[in-house]
Amino acid sequence: MTAVVRARGLEKRFGSFRALDGLDLEVEAGEVHGFLGPNGAGKSTTIRVLLGLYRSSGGEVQLFGRRPWVRPAELHRRLAYVPGDVTLWPSLTGGEAIDLLIRLRGGSAVHSDRERLIEAFDFDPTARIRTLSKGNRQKVALIAAFALPVELYIFDEPTSGLDPLMARRFQAEVARVAARGSSVLLSSHILAEVEEVADRLSLIRRGRRVETGTLAELRHLTRAEYEVPAVLDQAVCERLRGVVHEFAESEGRTRFTVEAADTATVLALLAEARITGLTVRPPSLEELFLRHYRDDRQGAA
Repeated sequence: MTAVVRARGLEKRFGSFRALDGLDLEVEAGEVHGFLGPNGAGKSTTIRVLLGLYRSSGGEVQLFGRRPWVRPAELHRRLAYVPGDVTLWPSLTGGEAIDLLIRLRGGSAVHSDRERLIEAFDFDPTARIRTLSKGNRQKVALIAAFALPVELYIFDEPTSGLDPLMARRFQAEVARVAARGSSVLLSSHILAEVEEVADRLSLIRRGRRVETGTLAELRHLTRAEYEVPAVLDQAVCERLRGVVHEFAESEGRTRFTVEAADTATVLALLAEARITGLTVRPPSLEELFLRHYRDDRQGAA
């Protein structure tokens, strides 16, 4: 595959502050790439560099094989961008704002997906922008972004202000454009949102990427949670304690966590114990995320 976005050792400094400190990021053609990190990790700064709004302070960055701030208007015709906090023209109606954004991208509302998206996002196009809630302003930007086909969609906390039903609608639209062959860079701290749609994930901390891979590849970093609806024999417990983590017994149940590499050993021990039930909860993306940031939280405390 060909990389649509490529950053190597990307740096961005504001005075003595390093917002980006050697960031590596790559988004392949046709993939949905989740860009994860808490507020202040450098996600929005990275996106602004990709859009040509900021110039990098060091490293290499390319968008469609070119530096983003060289003839950015040409590059922007090939992408759609939605920020986390949309500011629009207060005197226009939502429908007028959508039409204007579509025309600014060189399209026509008549030949766009405008009407279907207005219905899908349950949006009233006659309401004035000044009367719209944050969530409805997000809908204006999302409808305009999805209305025309482009090669790359960049979303920075796009579901901020949306209710869960509309967030699911957003995920469906991401899946639709990805199936058509477009690339998506989805920046978020809502982990379940990214987990649903992303082909690959990049975790960013303090302006640096700490991990990249598919969800299946990254899940080896966390432990699955096991629960047995019984108190196990003492001999079995002793053998388990040498393999598992966070072993605990309470209310007639036995709970512990297991590294992926130890799964076969633990299941063999449980089979010897002739247990009658077992619940296994696979590691979630949130657990993976928290593991990476535990050291930072402890340091801040």
